[in-house]
Amino acid sequence: MLDIKYIRENLEIVKKAAQNKNREVDLDRLLRLDEERRKLIGETEKKRGERNKLAGNREQATGNRDTGKKLKEEIKRLDDELRKVEEEYNSLMLLVPNVPDESVPIGRDASGNIEVRRWGEVREFTFPPLDHLELGEKHDLIDFTRGVKVAGTRSYFLKNEGAMLEVAVLFYTLKKLVGKGYIPLIAPSLVKEFTLLGSGQFPWGREDVYRLEKDDVYLAGTAEVPVTAYFADEILSEKDLPKKFVAYSPCFRRESGSYGKDTKGLYRLHQFNKVEQVIIAANNYQDSLKLHEELLQNSEEVLQDLKLPYRVMLMCTGEMGEPQVKKYDIETWMPSRATFGETMSNSFMGEFQARRLNIRYKTVKGEMKYAHTLNNTAIASPRILIAILENYQEKDGSIIVPEVLRNFVGKERVGRK
Repeated sequence: MLDIKYIRENLEIVKKAAQNKNREVDLDRLLRLDEERRKLIGETEKKRGERNKLAGNREQATGNRDTGKKLKEEIKRLDDELRKVEEEYNSLMLLVPNVPDESVPIGRDASGNIEVRRWGEVREFTFPPLDHLELGEKHDLIDFTRGVKVAGTRSYFLKNEGAMLEVAVLFYTLKKLVGKGYIPLIAPSLVKEFTLLGSGQFPWGREDVYRLEKDDVYLAGTAEVPVTAYFADEILSEKDLPKKFVAYSPCFRRESGSYGKDTKGLYRLHQFNKVEQVIIAANNYQDSLKLHEELLQNSEEVLQDLKLPYRVMLMCTGEMGEPQVKKYDIETWMPSRATFGETMSNSFMGEFQARRLNIRYKTVKGEMKYAHTLNNTAIASPRILIAILENYQEKDGSIIVPEVLRNFVGKERVGRK
């Protein structure tokens, strides 16, 4: 969340940010509640001071009994009133989106995104290419029929080399980032509600998250959620920052807002696996922007190693999430779509998540500050398999295995001896 002091001093900027992110929040009401809250806190502290002073005067204890009783009742009334005000205040604070960086384009939808660069050559096929569904069926790599039978819509089995390719690309990415100094984690997918509130998934995205009501836990849609909360309510040391993690986890999303979109194939699913990069950094804006570019470079390198054409998109305000200061998407070429499809997302959050999760650090000067947080999809599968299968297919129907994955998959080609 934003600092209430920042909101008070930059009200028009915050209002404009909410408008540009297509979010409605009553900021005037929030500031009125803040004023009322501070007033009530002051009155309560004053009354408590009077009561404590009265209680310390034993010589006049009998005469002060009635006064003390009245003060006690007054304090209770003020506490009850403060509790109600703070409940509404806290709810509104959770709805205030972050303020975008000045480099972020203003736009209401995807048409406002800006292409930053492209890498690789889009392949020109000399034969009618198959899509990943046809390739999966041809080589027995994907079974949607039995996946739907067992688990319902948007479900699947990966089989044979399809399963091996997924594990290979995930392991390759994990190992690559560990080699860059990132701390490897296997992250939990079952998380408590505070992690989703802290990351900014809630209150906005509740409809897309699975809840296990009996246990009062949720299925995370990304390792960003548990890993960002790793240091919740802790105080770190500036000398130990930044903390760089690379985490594997199964991910779950209801995709409730995507009814009718991408209903076939591996593009939009309820369950998938992902390797996520998360950084907890010192509260230095320019250094964090550099870390943001580092995360982007890591993901680009993975696609370059796979020799898959892609483009980098700077997302506009209307396409950013509420917590983000700046966001890039990487879109990889998918022949069956005849366009690029999103495969990675790269976000800088400032101190927005750290405030909600109470992640602080002590500077070398002894000051206490909230950390900055960043995250990036290093690789997500099976969506990346769409690009691999379709871009690497051959005229005879076989599929070449990307060179960097061959040792793990155990072969150079799928579908031909």
